[in-house]
Amino acid sequence: MAKLLRLVIHCTATKPGREVTSEEIRHWHTDPAPRGRGWKQVGYTDMIHLDGSVERLVENNEDANVDPWEITNGAKGYNSTSRHIVYVGGLDSKGKPKDTRTLAQKEALKKYVLKFHTKHPDVAIVGHRDLAAKDCPSFDVQKWLKETGIV
Repeated sequence: MAKLLRLVIHCTATKPGREVTSEEIRHWHTDPAPRGRGWKQVGYTDMIHLDGSVERLVENNEDANVDPWEITNGAKGYNSTSRHIVYVGGLDSKGKPKDTRTLAQKEALKKYVLKFHTKHPDVAIVGHRDLAAKDCPSFDVQKWLKETGIV
C-alpha cells in the first residue's frame, strides 16, 4: 500500500464519435501481445463515455492510499501511487491528437475531478503527458483546472 499522490487523466486515443467499451479496454491492455499489451490489469480505474456516463473498471475504496488490488497500469513508473481515469476520444478524424471531449464528457470530468479534489486536496491532478512523452489526454490539464476553477 502506498500513499495516493496523483490523479492522472488519459484519453483512449480514439477518433470522434467512436464509443469504447470496458471489454475493449480489457482486451487492449490485458490480452497477450500482439493483440494486447499483456498487462495484469487495465490502465484506468474509471472511464468517461461519450454520453458523460462514468463506468468503474477497477474497484477502488476511494481512500488516500493505493492498495495493491487498486493499482492500474496507466503510466509506467507512477502506477503504485496514482489513480488513472480515461475519457473516450482524444484523436481527430485523421488520427491526430485533439481534445474531442463532448459537452457531456466535459461536465462529467469536471464533476469527477472536483469531487476527487474536494476529498483529496493534496493529491496532484495531471495529464498523462505531464508524466511521459505523450500527447494524452490531448488537452492541457493544468490550464483546464484553472479555467474550470477546480484549482
